[in-house]
Amino acid sequence: MTDFNRTGISPTTNDSSSVVLDTDLPPVTDTGSTDTIGGAKQTLKDEASKLSAKATEKARGLADEGKARATGALDEFSKLMEDAAGTVDEKLGEQYGQYARSAAKAISGFSDGLRGKEVEDLLADAGDFVRKSPAIAIGTAAALGFVLARIVKAGVDTDTTPSAKG
Repeated sequence: MTDFNRTGISPTTNDSSSVVLDTDLPPVTDTGSTDTIGGAKQTLKDEASKLSAKATEKARGLADEGKARATGALDEFSKLMEDAAGTVDEKLGEQYGQYARSAAKAISGFSDGLRGKEVEDLLADAGDFVRKSPAIAIGTAAALGFVLARIVKAGVDTDTTPSAKG
């Protein structure tokens, strides 16, 4: 690289083959631009940190809400199983009714355990489970995905069905 290129001055030639310097460019000066850039970087980092904190807070709120819904649904299911145990006693025998009661108790215990844990603990437990049993985790995820897809498809099918107006 020539000295001309470093200074921002570009050489040109005229008709007499002599070099003429084109000095129309402003001189390069340091006006503290590194301070301005550093300040802008810090501002961006601060804003990104604020957005990250807001997103984390929102995600935690949604996870807590989902956990509350899940435990509520598990409690309802447990109650249904307990109520159905009497009918199972009558129809199939007391032994099978006891199975229904045991299942209801297990579901209720799982719900209580879920309710007593923080979201971070649940995520850590899920991560441990996936590391210990990846095949089961993948199979469970595939089954849940299939069920969710069926539920969504059923919801879309009912939404697109024309209603009878009379």
